[in-house]
Amino acid sequence: MEIKAADVKKLRDKTGAGMMDCKKALTESGGDFAKAEKHLKELGLAAAAKRSGRATNEGRVFSKVEDKRAGLLELACETDFVARNKDFIKLGEELLGLVISKGYTEINAELEERVKDTISTIKENMSIKRFTSLEIADNEMVTDYIHGEGGIGVLVKLRAEKPELLGEDSVKTFAFDTALHIAAFNPLYLDRAKVDEDYRKEQEEIFRKQAEHLGKPEKVLAGIVQGKLNKHYSEICLLDQGFVKDEKQSVSKVLAQLSKELGGKLEIVDFRYYRVGDEN
Repeated sequence: MEIKAADVKKLRDKTGAGMMDCKKALTESGGDFAKAEKHLKELGLAAAAKRSGRATNEGRVFSKVEDKRAGLLELACETDFVARNKDFIKLGEELLGLVISKGYTEINAELEERVKDTISTIKENMSIKRFTSLEIADNEMVTDYIHGEGGIGVLVKLRAEKPELLGEDSVKTFAFDTALHIAAFNPLYLDRAKVDEDYRKEQEEIFRKQAEHLGKPEKVLAGIVQGKLNKHYSEICLLDQGFVKDEKQSVSKVLAQLSKELGGKLEIVDFRYYRVGDEN
């Protein structure tokens, strides 16, 4: 069958594998994109932890934190020039303000009308790509971080056993550093318990396929696969990753030490990561 160049490029952008490897994988999988991606992972040619493809459009991510709710919103446009336009930036801020104040969970007529009004002024197509929000309880805090000119946006939520701990400078610093960490390392999950079961099974199959050629007994093979899984978790789970300010210690260990120093348990309970152009 004929394999289109566009499909080869899409698979390359998604996996990081070479063009010829991508074309071969698509050919052997009969053009099935998911099968081709899995095949590349089994061969060790793809980045298994790759979250999404390269950016496919322009735009900006906006963040906002209020007393009871925080949010992220991605507003897309055609050019990076417009992404820096003051009217475009004002629109993004207004849209996110509406999302947070009115508790919107999906794009609606009111939000779309605001976008249309600005399109008539800027004369370039734009759209709300996605948005999300986090509720903030009395014993919780949310810290936001926007990288550069809105290319990446992050929210991270901490919960304290003693609410007064959230006012400590060391906690605020840790929360901000964790937001920086998320922006830099883009974890897929908060912790191992949050890993999607289908994803876990797929990775286990891939690692088993990679290890089978060693010809080891089943017990040894199982240990190798588990070791590979543990290493993979340390790459994709926030709490297992080496902390951005001290990569020798995991995020969870740094947080545990901070909790001990302050005499009260602190937890990272949620986070959000947006990068302009990523697939949802």
